[in-house]
Amino acid sequence: MLDAAAADRAITRGRIVTLLGVAALAGLYVMAVLYTPTERFQGLVQKIFYVHPPAAYAMQLAFVMTGIASALYLWLRDARLDAFAEASAEVGMWMGAIVVITGPIWGRPVWGTWWEWEPRLTFTVIELLVFAGYFALRSAMREPAERAKFAAVVGVTALVLVPFNHLTVYLFASQHPTPVVVGTKKPELPPEMLRAFLTGFATFTVLYLGFAMQRYGIGVRRLLEETADAA
Repeated sequence: MLDAAAADRAITRGRIVTLLGVAALAGLYVMAVLYTPTERFQGLVQKIFYVHPPAAYAMQLAFVMTGIASALYLWLRDARLDAFAEASAEVGMWMGAIVVITGPIWGRPVWGTWWEWEPRLTFTVIELLVFAGYFALRSAMREPAERAKFAAVVGVTALVLVPFNHLTVYLFASQHPTPVVVGTKKPELPPEMLRAFLTGFATFTVLYLGFAMQRYGIGVRRLLEETADAA
């Protein structure tokens, strides 16, 4: 059941969580610049490391949640699940924008090029294009139930891309390094770097939650307006 009061509460709580996330992001910048050592081969540009992988994680988290909410919508037909799936996908697109902006800034001095069509970059672009199609589909359909159903199918299908993107560095020759924290017996980072790196993941988790809560509330409001106009 769509509830305008619940939507307003979600927006208010989302703003509070987002403000906490922004404060944490400011703290992360200070921690990365002042309290982590400069990597001896890459120099200062390596400090993008504390933002780029966490943003990529948040993008994938958002797309996973979209896929899960979409699958649940196909089962339960609850419009709130469709609203959350759309909200999460939109946040994922914004996180993806951070990824494709910070990646070339980091890659230019390290790889010697702004862009390289290597496996992980290629599949990241494919993911973003699939979800761009997800929003194009939603924009092209006016009837809420039909729009939600077809969008959910795309959301579930796109879920397959998430683990495959993660595995590209293992399956193909890639300029991206294999993980230095996840998937190793012991993290290959000094304690100061590891602390900032994990703080980045926590920060982007909070930002994802804050943005998604706000966008969910906005989506519910729009659905209520559509329902009222159709009545």
